[in-house]
Parts: sequence; structure tokens; C-alpha cells
Amino acid sequence: MTVAPLEFIKPRQPKPEWLKVRAPGSENYLRLKGIMKDLKLNTVCEDARCPNIGECWHHGTATFMILGDVCTRACAYCAVAHGRPNELDTAEPARVVEAIERMRLQYAVITSVDRDDLADGGASIFAETIRLARERVPGCRIEVLIPDFQGMEAPLRTVLDAGPDVLNHNTETVPRLYRMARSGGRYTRTLELLDRSRTYKPEIATKTGIMVGLGEEFDELVSVFDDLRAVGVSILTIGQYLRPSEKHAPMIRYYHPDEFAELKRIALAKGFVHVESGPLVRSSYHAHEQADAYQNARV
Repeated sequence: MTVAPLEFIKPRQPKPEWLKVRAPGSENYLRLKGIMKDLKLNTVCEDARCPNIGECWHHGTATFMILGDVCTRACAYCAVAHGRPNELDTAEPARVVEAIERMRLQYAVITSVDRDDLADGGASIFAETIRLARERVPGCRIEVLIPDFQGMEAPLRTVLDAGPDVLNHNTETVPRLYRMARSGGRYTRTLELLDRSRTYKPEIATKTGIMVGLGEEFDELVSVFDDLRAVGVSILTIGQYLRPSEKHAPMIRYYHPDEFAELKRIALAKGFVHVESGPLVRSSYHAHEQADAYQNARV
């Protein structure tokens, strides 16, 4: 039997009312679930146990997770399986685009597990998915939520050259907690990636997300806001960390909706074009509205 490290053993706190959601089961949700199963596709909505899956799928939106469902990293907060990935599926981009067509999406989010076993981190598969979507569903906007590619610039350029509408890479937490929560990542590497994206393709919106509740201090969050604005990030999401299981990093406390509102106020005052902040917010929540806000600001 595997025993969790002592620092990860923490009694579960009762979930507050503002975090309780209705179990999914609408007709459209079941239809989309059938499409995903039929095309043998993974979604981060399911693999990461997103609390908004019922709402988003009911309205016909989903976040596709490419490059398999096994991650080469083992972040302490993440519910996605980790270990040795399966062989690369080069036919996956075509199936993702077929799903976008069948679901009649106007906005699609493409993300992936980390694939540190691949020379380009899977960037070519991201790029092929974007290119096929542009050819077959030209009216659909594309957002990519990418890994850090171990700090390599060439894979980032491969993705950006394919022309996504939004380039997203999540910051996740404050620098002090990276070693605990995101041992395979580096805070400075995250900032570098976002800065490189903004510099190389300034017309593509840069976006990032942060979780709260892992033990960060309020002033640490504000400091991260400053760092993100310094590298030109336009869109920010802030949501509550929810512990997937007893094996994952402990959730230190729940933030009240009023605290999320205050974080949003502070972030907007620092110059972000759009901030989505709330207990149930995840990186792709209301993603089309975030992109709209960015385009309106550019106009």
C-alpha cells in the first residue's frame, strides 16, 4: 500500500455552497460524450475532473487533450495520469478536427499532457491540429494551452507559426510553491515562454491561469500579477484549487467569492485586458468571451 507523505495528509474540509455544482447529464452533454468516445479522443474536462464539465458540454464547448492521456510529469495538484506515454498518434489531429466539425464549435481549446519524451514536446501535433482546423472549419477560433516544452524556443515557434488565436500557458501558482506543486516546471521558464510568445507573435493574445488555495499569500499573488503584466500577458484566469485525491497536494483553504472579486479588481487595475476570477473558474472557462475581450481591446 502506498502511503502519502506526511505533509500531504490533511483532513478534508467541507465544501462550501458556492462550489457545489449539479452532476452533468443533459442531452447535449451525453451527445458530446458519445462523440468523444466514438472518435477515441481525450478531454481535459474529464481527465482533470473539471467541475464545469456539465455547463460547458451542455453549451457545446470542450477542451481537447491531445498527445495521449499519460503525462511525463507528476504535478502534485493534477489528476491526469502520469508515467510512460503511449506511442505518438499522428492521426489524432484529424480526429480532433472531425469532432470540432461534428460539434459545430465556434471556439475550440486544444491542450495536452506534457510529452518530455518527444524531441519537440509534441509541438508538431499542436501545429497540425491548428492547420487542419483552419482548412476544414475556418470559422472556428482556436486557443492552445501548451506545456513549457522544457524551455525550448523552437517548439513554441512551431505552434505560433500555425496561427492560433490565443496562446495559453498556465502559471498555476506562486514561485515559492513551484517546488512542491510543480516540480517539473520553473516559474522563470513560464514567464520566459509567455514573453517569447508576445515578442514573436504580438498579434496572438497571451493568456495564463493561476490556482489559489495551495498556501500562497495574498501579496505573493499580486506580485505574480506584476510579473505577468511585465511580460505582456493580456488574459488571466484565477480559480480555486480542488484536491483530486488524498495523494495530491493538500488544499489549504477555500477562497470566498468576495476574495475572487477583489483579486479581479486588482488584476484589472494592473492592465490585464480580461480577468476571469471565481471559485469554479478554470483556464478554458468562458474562453470565447476572454478572446472577444482581447479583440475588442485591440480594435
